[in-house]
Amino acid sequence: MTTASFGAVARRGGRWLPFVAVAALSGTAVTLALPAVLGRAIDAIVAGGGADRWVALAGGLVALGVAGELLGAYAGTATVATAAAWLRERLVRQALSTGRRVDAGDLVSRVSANAVDAAQAGPTAVSVATAVLPPAGSLVLLTLIDPWLALAFLCGLALVGAVLKAFTQRTAEVVGAYQRTQGRIAARLAEAIGGARTIAAAGTVEREERRVLEPLADLRAEGARTWQVLARSSGQAAAVGPLVLVAVLAAGGLALAAGRISPGDLFAAGRYAVIGAGLGGLTGTLAGLARARAALHRVAEVLARPAVQYGQMRLPPGPGRLEFRGVTVRSGDATLLDGVDLTLPGGAAVAVVGRSGAGKSVLAALAARLRDPDEGEVRLDGVPLPDLSHGALRAAVGCAFERPVLVGGTVADAVGLGLPRDRVRGAALATHADDFVSRLPLGYDTPLADAPMSGGERQRLGLARAWHAERVLVLDDATSSLDTVTEMQISRTLTADGRGRTRLIVTHRAATASRADLVVWLDAGRVCAVGSHAALCDDPDYRAVFG
Repeated sequence: MTTASFGAVARRGGRWLPFVAVAALSGTAVTLALPAVLGRAIDAIVAGGGADRWVALAGGLVALGVAGELLGAYAGTATVATAAAWLRERLVRQALSTGRRVDAGDLVSRVSANAVDAAQAGPTAVSVATAVLPPAGSLVLLTLIDPWLALAFLCGLALVGAVLKAFTQRTAEVVGAYQRTQGRIAARLAEAIGGARTIAAAGTVEREERRVLEPLADLRAEGARTWQVLARSSGQAAAVGPLVLVAVLAAGGLALAAGRISPGDLFAAGRYAVIGAGLGGLTGTLAGLARARAALHRVAEVLARPAVQYGQMRLPPGPGRLEFRGVTVRSGDATLLDGVDLTLPGGAAVAVVGRSGAGKSVLAALAARLRDPDEGEVRLDGVPLPDLSHGALRAAVGCAFERPVLVGGTVADAVGLGLPRDRVRGAALATHADDFVSRLPLGYDTPLADAPMSGGERQRLGLARAWHAERVLVLDDATSSLDTVTEMQISRTLTADGRGRTRLIVTHRAATASRADLVVWLDAGRVCAVGSHAALCDDPDYRAVFG
């Protein structure tokens, strides 16, 4: 499921949502029955008769109301927790399955805060639906007591409805703006935390602090608008409520004087007027509904992003031959790759070179299917990449990046989660990561959080993680942080890979290009030339690529 409607989230409250409804309905029944029972008790006292049974019945109704409140509170919490877990699982899965870069801070805001607000959909919908029952029931019961009471009640109720309508319209707008501003602050904070060391080294802490907190003024303004709307509507509701009560009591007093109703009926009518006027208290419930809808909109924006779709095919036997057929990639108005036709022989070490912005990383991402072209197709051993199953593609192609993100509990997990230890250590040995891993306190069992690593060491672990690929290694500047000696050792390992895999190596180093079997020279999204490094070096523009 890639979208989440209000109804779908409400239904995901699970088995507890019906209990929320039962608790709300029982509370409504108690609210409507109690004034009538107390009215009968008053009439019994006035008549000089026994009121014991009416008082006992009122006590039972109060106990039932308390039990309903407890059930509603527990069931409401369980419903929200269930729906929030469901939303969070889908948000995280969707963010990871799209294969696109996401704004970490804004995503965390949506997963942590907005998912909880959106999960209130079920209980809030029940609250809104059942909130109209007490006033409606009050109207019916007032009609049974005296039609003139019902008419007075209706006049006041129309004013309450106008207040609620205006409140609902204003709240939806301001709550959405507030949540969007929260997401902007979270996004900037995540960026700053990720680059904390760089910020400290550059001496730009104060400037970065101002940048992160700049939207606070907008957040304050949106928060103030929210409270202003709530305060204005609450004030209007507070003013309208007594008018409803006064109108009903005035009509009731006339009816009592005329002998049409009893003192107990007048008491009950006053309580029903209070219940009806309490519809103005629905502003808080409607505010919750507005928050849930605004949060659900932010959640749905993530869930609506198309996830990467995989086929069902497996790869036939082959050497890892890569074909780019008429490949074009765009980003907004910019063309990153323009009609690339390229065939890379299986088992070859292919260096991809070019100036910054030439499209090297885009070509690498296409080869690993981290993104799909806007036009054309990429094939591996004759099979279009989208036709491959997820398992077949990820087993065949491995990726390593300039700044690898290591995941897992331990160093061994970061290299090969779930793989046998001999394969993990073999990959680390091949990429010269075993040199420093073996010196860690617990070796491969060292928790990642307790394994301080340099940029080059992280790159070696990233290379080791990609080393398990069966046919193609895609290395996007994956050795840029290594020292010269280690880089040379790994380059030799890559170019002399005994497993016959295709190696697509994005590099800025002439030495790496010189050791490759083939060099692809890109410029402005197009292939300038393909050949050996020695042959291409006759072109001064090619030599200028390396500075």
